Amino acid sequence: MRMRIAVTDDAASIAAIYAPYVRETAITFEIEPPSAQDFARRIDTCLSTHPWLVAVSGQRIAGYACAGRFSWRAAYDWSAEISVYLDRDFHRQGIGRRLYRALIGLLREQGYHSLYAGVTLPNEASAGLHRAIGMAEVGVYREAGFKDDRWHDVGWFGMTISDSASPSAVPLTFPELRTQRPELIARLNG
Repeated sequence: MRMRIAVTDDAASIAAIYAPYVRETAITFEIEPPSAQDFARRIDTCLSTHPWLVAVSGQRIAGYACAGRFSWRAAYDWSAEISVYLDRDFHRQGIGRRLYRALIGLLREQGYHSLYAGVTLPNEASAGLHRAIGMAEVGVYREAGFKDDRWHDVGWFGMTISDSASPSAVPLTFPELRTQRPELIARLNG
């Protein structure tokens, strides 16, 4: 198993991983599975500011993890939302934790301070994964989404990844990090 930065050519595989979560579960609140073209746009947009990683087994993408803005208000600039999805054939193999560890390492290097993740409840597997990477439950949005003819709560998990001193600057964009610290990307892709 190796990890690397996602590219738009991964979009069809990522769409195939994500589609069953949309069609068969309330884990995501999307109603229609996004197309490969939709994911290609999402990957491009994400990589302009945040990392998007894939785990690869042989020639097959086993899962992905990505980050994005937590909120558009300026005071949240040091916070990011993270997410991970795995192909069902690769559950319970530690891949989600490995993807998250690599993603968090990159976000730390970019200068982020706090990370958050939303988990549709109940979902003990996802809640357990987020606890295993060091996140703590920070709250629950009650009846936040309506899917499959019922209301669903969303549990929010959070963690800090840097000290609490005042930051010297806003986080680097992911392209800036790639330019300034190419050895990080080489190590990840290695």
